[in-house]
Amino acid sequence: MWFRRKPDKLSAATRRSEQPGQRASPLAGTLKRVRLPVDLIRPGMKVVKLDRPWTEVPVLFQGFTLHSDDEARILRQYCDWVVVEDKAERLAPILASLPALKQKTSQPLTETRPLEQELHRAADAWNRTHKFIEKVIRDIEQHNELELASARPLIQSCAESVKANASAMFWMARIKTRDAYTAEHSLRVAVFTMAFARFLGLPEEDLEVVGMCGLLHDIGKLRVPGEILNKPGPLSPSEHAVMREHTTLGHTMLKQDSSLDPIISDVTLHHHERIDGRGYPHQLPEWQISRYARMIAIVDAYDAMTSDRCYRNGMSPAEAVRILFKNRGHQFDTSMVEAFIRMVGIYPPGSLVELSTGEVALVVSSHPARKLTPKVEILLDANKHPVPPRVLDLGDQRLPDSPARTISAPLPDGAYGISLQGRISQLMAKTVADRS
Repeated sequence: MWFRRKPDKLSAATRRSEQPGQRASPLAGTLKRVRLPVDLIRPGMKVVKLDRPWTEVPVLFQGFTLHSDDEARILRQYCDWVVVEDKAERLAPILASLPALKQKTSQPLTETRPLEQELHRAADAWNRTHKFIEKVIRDIEQHNELELASARPLIQSCAESVKANASAMFWMARIKTRDAYTAEHSLRVAVFTMAFARFLGLPEEDLEVVGMCGLLHDIGKLRVPGEILNKPGPLSPSEHAVMREHTTLGHTMLKQDSSLDPIISDVTLHHHERIDGRGYPHQLPEWQISRYARMIAIVDAYDAMTSDRCYRNGMSPAEAVRILFKNRGHQFDTSMVEAFIRMVGIYPPGSLVELSTGEVALVVSSHPARKLTPKVEILLDANKHPVPPRVLDLGDQRLPDSPARTISAPLPDGAYGISLQGRISQLMAKTVADRS
């Protein structure tokens, strides 16, 4: 049986002083009590307070000492911050790292391999994971037993590629097939959520689980009748009710697999809950929605808005970002929306754009502090003639004899004969040729 111990009561003065990284109350000897972002907690710390009621987190006790990385991982899945108690000398280096963590979402994702080198691994991981999702779809249609745990090594491969150069996976995610929305959507959400988690500062060991959350978040839709799921028009109230059942259907399916981390079924059930308590299926208030569910909600909505469906064309990334921003604090977590927009930018990697000079380029990567001036690869000159590819950072143009370039307009994929798929094939062929 689980027993919950009532946490120590904190004085009003102590509660008022609980700011991130600041001392909340002096304790005997060299102990300190501080509020920390959950990504900085370590085994050995005593957790005395959460950012939500203790009953909303699957831990055994109220007020306990972290003894393992697994316990810290559970807190990272649900909470944004906690109040901990530890020796001052142990806390000192962690508190010193706070400024770097706060600055993390103003810096681009780190890259350890060039885009052209990473594309091979990204394409392999993407294709193998895509085949897995297609197999899951067939197994559900044929009522076969699901083998969801076999997705782990596939997600690990995707995570390794994201860590090496996320833009390679972002390029793969830009190639969309209208008729394969269900499979591709799940994979895109997994990829973007892993990159988002890394951007926010989650430890790298968390990427596999958060990627599994993204991959399986909509698995319940495979139980929704096709005539409703793919209806080329507005759904009736009764059809909406059936569609909304996908969260509980997915939760039921995943709960039957004991090999999966419990947070995966939690996200499947709650990724359509809203910060204002008007979501479904349970109209949860903000503090009852897990951190991972709030992350997936943003990525899921962004990809759904920017993807072509059988009944409508997707909107531009800029318009999708505008809608996310408009609905922050109501539908979506405010700080997470703002961080996600900084990560993807207005012109996401893989976008085709026309520059103010008339040149045509592909977006290579974005910079959180310069959403309108990403790094691009120029492929056509002002007269729309092919030129030797040249990478240029629009936010760092220092050539005195070169005109200052800005993006004048986004272009549809395939404009002027330039396609993302074609450029990926060229770069991969060049890499192979260079190795031989």
